[in-house]
Amino acid sequence: MSQVKENDTVKVHYTGKLKSGQVFDSSLEREPLEFTLGQGMLIPGFENAVIDMKVNDKKTVDIPVTEAYGDVRKELFHKVEKAQLPEEVKPEVGLGLASRDEQGNEHQFRIVEVNEDHVIVDGNHPLAGQELVFELEVVEIK
Repeated sequence: MSQVKENDTVKVHYTGKLKSGQVFDSSLEREPLEFTLGQGMLIPGFENAVIDMKVNDKKTVDIPVTEAYGDVRKELFHKVEKAQLPEEVKPEVGLGLASRDEQGNEHQFRIVEVNEDHVIVDGNHPLAGQELVFELEVVEIK
C-alpha cells in the first residue's frame, strides 16, 4: 500500500484543537480536505504530519507554534481612527475588517480594542502564538 510523499494529492479528515482541547475546526461533518503536498497551501506542521501515512491511517500530532501560524507579531497591531472606518461599521471587539494596500492586496484584521476615538486592530492569524493538536486520517492518496 502506498504512503503519502511530497507532491502527492491527498484527502484528509481532520480535527484541529488548541492545547486546551477546544476544537477550532473539523472536516468530519463535511468533505475531507484535499491538498497537494509541497505547495504551501497548509501550515508546515500539518503537511509534514501526513507524510508517510497510508490510506485509513489515523494519528494525532502536536504542532508547535513555529510549524503552525507563528508567533504573535506586535508590528501587525495598528491604531485606526474611528473616522477612517466605513460609516456602517459599528466597532466592537472581535469584529473582522479587511483593507487593501496600494498593490491591491487584501489584508484581514480583527478589532481587539475599542476606544473613544480609535480602535486597535490585529493583523495576525487568529491562531498565531498557539500550539495546535490535529487528529488526522488519510482518506485517499491520488
